[in-house]
Amino acid sequence: MSRRYYDLPSLTTLATFETAARHLSFKDAAQELSVTPGAVSHQIKAIEEDIGVQLFERKHRGVDLTPQGEALFEALQVSFQRLSQVLKTVRAGEPDEVITVGSTSAVASLWLSASVIGFWRDHPDANVNQIVRDRVFQGPNLPDLYVQYGRSSEIGLEQTPLYRDELVPVAAPDLARKMEGCSLDDLAQSRLIYLDCDDKSWTTWRSWFSKLGYHMPLPAGNTVNNFSVALQAAQEGAGVLLGWRRLIAPLIEAGKLQVIGPHQLTAPHRFHLIGRPDAELSPKVNELKVWFLSEVAKFSDDLNSSEG
Repeated sequence: MSRRYYDLPSLTTLATFETAARHLSFKDAAQELSVTPGAVSHQIKAIEEDIGVQLFERKHRGVDLTPQGEALFEALQVSFQRLSQVLKTVRAGEPDEVITVGSTSAVASLWLSASVIGFWRDHPDANVNQIVRDRVFQGPNLPDLYVQYGRSSEIGLEQTPLYRDELVPVAAPDLARKMEGCSLDDLAQSRLIYLDCDDKSWTTWRSWFSKLGYHMPLPAGNTVNNFSVALQAAQEGAGVLLGWRRLIAPLIEAGKLQVIGPHQLTAPHRFHLIGRPDAELSPKVNELKVWFLSEVAKFSDDLNSSEG
């Protein structure tokens, strides 16, 4: 097979391999590519013969990547993600760059939106679009920058630690004052507001109590699937919510919520600012990244005191 300028196999075989590796299934890859499983198998065999190594381990009920296949898959994901971002810019055909910033609705309302507005004031020529999503950002069309609790599983991204929060019980001031200094058992038997969201990395009441040494059953309570809705319910006196002391600081400072002492737990993970490596970011996106980090630094004396 004659080689092209970059000494690469056929781009068709590379694209087919990336799809099959992402699904770990020739059948699912065929469905995405609108071809037959036999055609996928043929393309995989062609690229394996071309580069001289086996990329998949064929098993009775599917396939797994070999070490060589994992290395190629990682390189292709990074390359395809970068290509997708460039194509998005090219297709837009706009002379002015549009920066996209993502977060959950709670992060947006409690911190990020105000920070973006501050950036606009200092950089009136900047165009920043916010994307609010209460599930993990993933896939090829990621925002230029986004805030996430914990680390992203996406390959090839730079993940800058922001801060590690504290998980504390919070409630409307009247209820919080009545419960101040209560035992874990009394807290567990109070009206709890449960959060049931798609992102399972968020600490639950059950996990919080368990890590503090309390393992008794918890009573039923109000359940919501959005942290912003949970915050509103807590402010209206519906019960006690497991809150993030740093994240909800604006509500605490405004007197809308109050921490119920003395029980607290350091969050298992940090919040991160995630995006492509600095060298791949435009000057405007880099400026916004520096702005975000300086904003976080105003509220934390030591952002790197523990591992994220």
